[in-house]
Amino acid sequence: MEAVRASAAWVASRSSHVKVDMLEVEKVVDKIQGNVPKVEWDFEGIHYFDDGPLTVQYLFVLDALNFCFWPDKDLSYDHLASGLKLALEKDKTALDADRLQSYTGPQLRQLLNWPRPLPIEEERVRLLHEVGMELERSFGGEAANLVKSAGNSAATLIELITRHFPGFRDHSLYKGHQVFLYKRAQIFVADLWGAFKGQNYGEFHDIKSITIFADYIVPAVLRELGILKYGSNLSCSIDSNSEIVPGSEEEVEIRACSVYAVEKMRELINKKFGKQLLSIDIDLWLWSCGVQNMALSHHRTLSIYY
Repeated sequence: MEAVRASAAWVASRSSHVKVDMLEVEKVVDKIQGNVPKVEWDFEGIHYFDDGPLTVQYLFVLDALNFCFWPDKDLSYDHLASGLKLALEKDKTALDADRLQSYTGPQLRQLLNWPRPLPIEEERVRLLHEVGMELERSFGGEAANLVKSAGNSAATLIELITRHFPGFRDHSLYKGHQVFLYKRAQIFVADLWGAFKGQNYGEFHDIKSITIFADYIVPAVLRELGILKYGSNLSCSIDSNSEIVPGSEEEVEIRACSVYAVEKMRELINKKFGKQLLSIDIDLWLWSCGVQNMALSHHRTLSIYY
């Protein structure tokens, strides 16, 4: 997504709380010799997959709800992915558009087999309703029709998603400039591409246009690698688990500089080693490193976008 790349670069060039250390980028690139370990989609074995439209429906609902787990120390993305998978295996209609429009908070908890209120539960329910209503109104109730209407273009699919589903409009204002990050819309494309191995619903002629998915984990890994440098006040806030205000300069800089840093890494790998890597592959590698080291301090922001 060129809008994401361009706005991330704009933030990185003006950032005062977060800096991208290009010397450290080069060190990391040289250390891995341009080889990013391949991480397969669903390496954890937690996702639903039947090679058909129901998988697309599952992934769209999953990515509509894929945000903000940290307020509950026991909750993780794995619970969401596997909970929806088990729900579908028990009842193939569990994620039908009409059902999505009627779920309550307690019913969503029951669907996920989660014993207590979810973080920002009311927003999760609202987004389920939004997805169900708009799928029914514009796409015959099926996320597969949304995907088909994009004509195998990742960029077009993201444009359609953000046009039709306000809950995916991951925008921020930074120093009067609009910044686009689109984490959940982009990760839906990546999930399709990974699940279907670049075929059928996962075939996109412009998959290279996707950036990384600016979340909590990837910035923490980039910081651990020395690629992201935080100012002292921001470092103290993160290390003490203080919340970072959504839309604040600090929060936007963390996410935008993460995108920019990985773009610089990707460009350097191509320049030095002649390898054209996808941002998706780098993201999967960084994210898998992060989930294997949950002791890493990450920023904490109450947000529906990641």
